[in-house]
Amino acid sequence: MSHVNYDAMSNAELREYFLKHRKDEAAFQAYLNRINQRPLRIIASLNDPDFDEKVQIALLLYL
Repeated sequence: MSHVNYDAMSNAELREYFLKHRKDEAAFQAYLNRINQRPLRIIASLNDPDFDEKVQIALLLYL
C-alpha cells in the first residue's frame, strides 16, 4: 500500500477518504485528530426558543 499524506488533504477530502477506506486505521486516527483540533462552539442554550432549529442546522453544516 502506498503512503497517504493525510495532512495534505482538506477536511472534506480526509472525511471522504476515511468513509471510502473505513479499515484504514491511520486515516481514522488522522480524522479524529483533525476533529479534536476544532474549537468547540456553543450553538444554543437549553432555554433558547430556537434550540431545535439551531441544532438541526448545525448538524447539517457539520455533516
